[in-house]
Amino acid sequence: MDTVPRIRAARWADKDHVAALIADALHPSPLATWLIPDPGPRRRILTDVLAIWVEHAMFYGDVHLTDDATAATVGFHRYRPIPPPGNYPTRLSDAAGPHSDRFDLLDRLLAKDRPSEPHYHLAFLAVRPSARRSGRGTSLLSHHRRRLDHVNLMSWTSTTPDAQGLHVQHGYTSGPAIELPEGPVICSMRRSPLHGGIQPTRTSETRGRPAIEALP
Repeated sequence: MDTVPRIRAARWADKDHVAALIADALHPSPLATWLIPDPGPRRRILTDVLAIWVEHAMFYGDVHLTDDATAATVGFHRYRPIPPPGNYPTRLSDAAGPHSDRFDLLDRLLAKDRPSEPHYHLAFLAVRPSARRSGRGTSLLSHHRRRLDHVNLMSWTSTTPDAQGLHVQHGYTSGPAIELPEGPVICSMRRSPLHGGIQPTRTSETRGRPAIEALP
């Protein structure tokens, strides 16, 4: 196994790279195919939509990156309600064009399972395809777990069945499965606080939330 590079907080200058990295990781997945059936513009659309959320996380969450820039996490601090990105419907339409309805539907379906209690929302975990099976996904989740345990905070994420096992190894438990219309299954998962005390409930949240996670 390769030596895993150290993990650092991403800088503003990293945001476009992180968006492209997540798009590369997500591009071959069934979820990306469902979101954008046309393979021609798929990577560009994914990158443009993801850029909106990576930028938003710089203000309302955090982005962490391996020092070799091959893997990243993007998360949101949902200690209290946070707004969607400014002018999000227009920006999504500009980025995704005729495919924006699929992104919007995915957002709405997953919003029903998001907890209302204070939590950390692990929105994206991505490893560049050429760097997979090198321990980078595990290293990022271990870093993520230590940070959560330090503040004793519950975490929530959504992922695909292929990535569930890795999350289970880091303390996540599976929630309801969501079957996208004529598409893949998405699973919600949560990790309880180290010392308990926060139990999530389910609620419909404000629309305009990131809803895709690239496989580690």
